[in-house]
Amino acid sequence: MKILVINPNSAVTVTQGIATALAPLGDHFRVMDLPEAPLTIASDEDVARAGIGVGALVQRIEADAYITACFSDPGLDLARSLTAKPVIGIQEAGILTAMARADLFGIIALGPKSVPRHRRKIRMMGVEARLAGELALSGVSAEASGRDESVYAEVRAAAERLGEMGAGAIVLGCAGMAPIRARLAADTGLAIIDPVMAGGAMALGAVLG
Repeated sequence: MKILVINPNSAVTVTQGIATALAPLGDHFRVMDLPEAPLTIASDEDVARAGIGVGALVQRIEADAYITACFSDPGLDLARSLTAKPVIGIQEAGILTAMARADLFGIIALGPKSVPRHRRKIRMMGVEARLAGELALSGVSAEASGRDESVYAEVRAAAERLGEMGAGAIVLGCAGMAPIRARLAADTGLAIIDPVMAGGAMALGAVLG
């Protein structure tokens, strides 16, 4: 059984972080990035271009399931149109997992430009009533979001504020944040959802089911 996990940016350290995050679920995952993509998926144009790359990999590489491992879910609908195998987007997976943990959830985005995209997906999912709020960082890279101490301080402050706003579960709004999930949960006492792990668990369930 092999599940192809596609990091739609070109940050190798983010790809490695995704692989590390999924390691507790076993050796079922092959993690790849898109070398021609930007280091961070920041704009709607980035999402659209990355989506084409995701679709191309789904067509080229045979797997039992696929995961698009960017919180904007680039290429999700395209990939689903190209294969009958399960295709999981980590934004959808992270939100659904958060709602299984708490009545209200919050999201921490990389930057202000990401929020409108996330809100569109939340409206499409029909779960606006469960959103306590979404807070954006100052506009950081995917790589820095999980490795830079000054960025961690921003993330922690945002998580604590979302908790005050009523969020019982916080979804990390970037695959690059995977390395800080456990630390953030310990520091805040909140349920912190890594969407990469959420997506991996759902993909495994879809294949094994």
